Amino acid sequence: MTQISPIDRLAAYTSHSEAISVIGLGYVGLPLALLLANKYRVIGFDISSERVKLMQQGSDPSKELANEAFCSKNIEFTADPSRLRDASFHIVAVPTPINASREPNLKPLLGASETVGKALKKGDIVVYESTVYPGCTEEDCVPVLERESGLTFGEDFFAGYSPERINPGDKVHTVDKILKIVAGSDPDTTEVVAGIYGSVVTAGLHRAPSIKVAEAAKVIENAQRDLNISFVNELSIIFKKLGIDTQEVLTAAGTKWNFLKFQPGLVGGHCISVDPYYLLHKAKQVGYEPEVIASGRRVNDGMPAFIAKELTQLLLQRNINPKQAKVLVMGATFKENVADIRNSKIFDVVNELMNYFINVHLVDPYANPNEVAREYRISMQDEPGKSYDAVIVAVAHREYCDRDLDYFRDLSKPGQDLILFDLKALFDRNDARKGEVIWRL
Repeated sequence: MTQISPIDRLAAYTSHSEAISVIGLGYVGLPLALLLANKYRVIGFDISSERVKLMQQGSDPSKELANEAFCSKNIEFTADPSRLRDASFHIVAVPTPINASREPNLKPLLGASETVGKALKKGDIVVYESTVYPGCTEEDCVPVLERESGLTFGEDFFAGYSPERINPGDKVHTVDKILKIVAGSDPDTTEVVAGIYGSVVTAGLHRAPSIKVAEAAKVIENAQRDLNISFVNELSIIFKKLGIDTQEVLTAAGTKWNFLKFQPGLVGGHCISVDPYYLLHKAKQVGYEPEVIASGRRVNDGMPAFIAKELTQLLLQRNINPKQAKVLVMGATFKENVADIRNSKIFDVVNELMNYFINVHLVDPYANPNEVAREYRISMQDEPGKSYDAVIVAVAHREYCDRDLDYFRDLSKPGQDLILFDLKALFDRNDARKGEVIWRL
């Protein structure tokens, strides 16, 4: 950066003469904004005025943070984009979903870039945290910033990338305790970005040599997990046909010191099941058809249909007509002990069961019924009913982990043996009575 040295720039933020903005106050942006507000003057921006009002009252709309997290913070929450003009260091932390065709949906990211671009001034820095494919920041976002601001990238304003590594529901690995990757469009910018994050992240920093390297590092983190889970999911399908318990196999194999202990299951959420499609998209753009990554995605995307088919076949074996069956699904969020329902594969299971004309009841102590109805057009029950032909425990919420098999027996149809689909392997199969089925992946 030619006009101001990194040291002088950092001093301006520390003295509060310059502000930092965070655009997008979801599960990534809000904890980061509050962390920065311990040391800097922060402007937290979100397009949802409803969410902003909750944060102004000291409440996290995502229900991840306690009210105390908002206390004594130098932060202004706003839905007014003009307030971004008071900041000169902008952090974009908006979702990067996929569309119905499983292609990257950059609308939130480019929309945020337009908003920031209108507020850009000479010398400003824009850092992206959203997960993208390599090249997205400089090839897709920066041109929008230039167009909206009328400024020249690399001369008038600068860019950085520092991928989020937030783990929703994790109260141990919080944003300040997770090592941060940082990269800038030039060495001086990298040092400013590193200085800002390094002053609040106690876990340390890794300076990537370029923005593209940092982008690539983030997207393969989740692609790697996706592939490992797809492997054990495929093993589960194979072992089902062989009459072998997958969990027993994994326990035995796990005694080897370098065996990777991944578990089969539904792969949903806004990271592991989404990010590989960003890498697939970019690979195809440069003329390569990925095989391994695409194969892993096919396996994981096929698990809801596999589970529904297994349950339907079991009902038929018990002379239960699926059209007359009632099944309880416990858990709707994409992971345990969070309220986030985005891209939860539980709803795919529900829809697959409904395709067999099974009557499905869905409950979850964390999910918002209104959000479920709006996003998935599925109605939730306030509480479980009775007389179910089968119960699916789909999410390892702490409320479900505390249950015993008698609880599920009480939910089952009188005079009928328990059928429990334990997707998270929470319960001991040895506790099943004769005739009962505890099915697991």
